[in-house]
Amino acid sequence: MARTPDSPAAPRVSNPDIPARLGNAVAARSADLLADRLDLSGRVDLAYASLEQCVVAADADSVDLVGATILDVDMTDVRIASLSLRNAGIRRLRITGGRIGTLDLSGARIDELEMRDVRIDYLNLGGAKGTDMLIAHSTIRTLDMPQAQLVRVLFADCRSDEVDPRGLRATDVDLRGLDAMSYVDTNGLKGVTLTGHQVQLLAPALATGVGIRVQD
Repeated sequence: MARTPDSPAAPRVSNPDIPARLGNAVAARSADLLADRLDLSGRVDLAYASLEQCVVAADADSVDLVGATILDVDMTDVRIASLSLRNAGIRRLRITGGRIGTLDLSGARIDELEMRDVRIDYLNLGGAKGTDMLIAHSTIRTLDMPQAQLVRVLFADCRSDEVDPRGLRATDVDLRGLDAMSYVDTNGLKGVTLTGHQVQLLAPALATGVGIRVQD
């Protein structure tokens, strides 16, 4: 796709629509939750549930939201060893603060995701289709994006030890604010935006990727 003078376009992220009054709900598989507050602990099964206009707090070993529908949900200062949103449908999810061991978004359909001040050991976006994602002031030890399709994604003041972009299809993906120590495959970076300094650091790997032998 040809770049315009405004490329990369910034993500269009808005705050979740949370009502002033919330009920208190109990987590359950396939639950239909509207305008509720959830306080999660232990091992939580919310697979295939629907969460709309909800606030979530958690100090949990695992939270299973596989196949769930997430609409206007706010998570603040959560501590979760394993949070699975695999194959979920997400529209306006905000995660602020806290620590997540594994955040599995593989196969998810994402429309507006904001994460700020979060520490994540392993973020899996494999096969996800994501539009309008903002990740800021966060540390992601391992970031996997194989075969993901991402549109209007911005990293701001983020750090990562390792990034796997193999098979990534990127449109307006801005990695200038991602300080990554290494990339598994630089060929997967086609379509992303980097700084000149980042490109200089990646030059040996980029040369290897296109078959250039560098000798002094």
